[in-house]
Amino acid sequence: MTHKANSRPSKVIVTGARAPVAVHMARLLNGAGVDVFLADSFPVPLSKRSKSCHKFLTLPPPAFQLEAYRDTLISAIKNEGIQAIIPTCEEVFYLAQISPELPVPVIAPELDTLAMVHNKFTFIEHIKQLGLDTPKTQILQSRADVRRVMQQSRQLVFKPVWSRFASDVLLGPKAKTLASISPTRQIPWVAQEYLKGTELSVYAVARQGKLGALSIYRSLYKAGKGAGVCFQPVTNPLVREWVQTFVQSTRWDGQVSFDMMLTAEHKLFALECNPRATSGLHFFQDPKAFSAAFWGGEAIRPNITTVLGSKLAMWAYGLPHAVMSGTVHRFLSTLGRTDDILDWPNDPAPRRAQIATLAAIGRIALRNRTGLQRAATRDIEWNGPD
Repeated sequence: MTHKANSRPSKVIVTGARAPVAVHMARLLNGAGVDVFLADSFPVPLSKRSKSCHKFLTLPPPAFQLEAYRDTLISAIKNEGIQAIIPTCEEVFYLAQISPELPVPVIAPELDTLAMVHNKFTFIEHIKQLGLDTPKTQILQSRADVRRVMQQSRQLVFKPVWSRFASDVLLGPKAKTLASISPTRQIPWVAQEYLKGTELSVYAVARQGKLGALSIYRSLYKAGKGAGVCFQPVTNPLVREWVQTFVQSTRWDGQVSFDMMLTAEHKLFALECNPRATSGLHFFQDPKAFSAAFWGGEAIRPNITTVLGSKLAMWAYGLPHAVMSGTVHRFLSTLGRTDDILDWPNDPAPRRAQIATLAAIGRIALRNRTGLQRAATRDIEWNGPD
């Protein structure tokens, strides 16, 4: 079901309530007069006590109980008068899968489009067809494929086609390190040209192929190799032109994010696509302007130009890195000028909930013998149609 542009609903479900971006989306939409029902299968979501949350809906985990997830949503839609669903995290794939059975639109593309851009090989093939610059990328579906690129391994980046947060990325590995990967047709990897330059992250909203909001930023500190925890906004006309070309080609409808590299020669390369919300959303803090753009109105630019981040995550990830690299003074200086992404006037509950949320992730990690990042997403991860 599609949603008519410029028709703002009065009641929506925002899923992925565990994530800071879901809290922020709820705050923006609620600030523009929308009743936001936050929903998640995670036991202790950040946003449950937020003043922007009209009501919290507990859902079954879609990765394990998709039929129950669908039925619970249908019941909530009918009982609460919901008019649209807005995904924020990787549950978008499951929502797209069940979308034909739901009585209201999911603000996201169809599953085939989502899968095409989430796949790190088919995404590159798509943008290559648009005439955009792409890093040289090869699909690996067997050990024989790996052996073919073994001698060039130091100039390549290796990653599964279905992955997130750079959790399994190998950056210019030694040849013997590649012995640890065994790609198959069902679980392929890519070998991608190792580009150097300035890493850029991009968040955008588009409605039926029309760009509505765009945020470009650099991660000053990261959680390991993957997700950023401190962000500095930047502007770049090449990125805006690139994103406009992409959303028009796919008639994109919803949120989408990209990891990009700007080389010293000022050439822009998209490395991969995340068809969901990312931290660039936090640079929009004008509820009325963002809500209008989200529902198909005039395009907007971020209204926040300061450094943003999760201060708790900065202490957890940024400080150890600063100690090891001898840059503690720079870390403390950056921390001092960073505004916390969870701060919002008269709504302290989400920031206070961070410790409880982290503890819940820790319990899941221990119970399933996995890392914290995997524990935080295991019930919504989507690793391809098979």
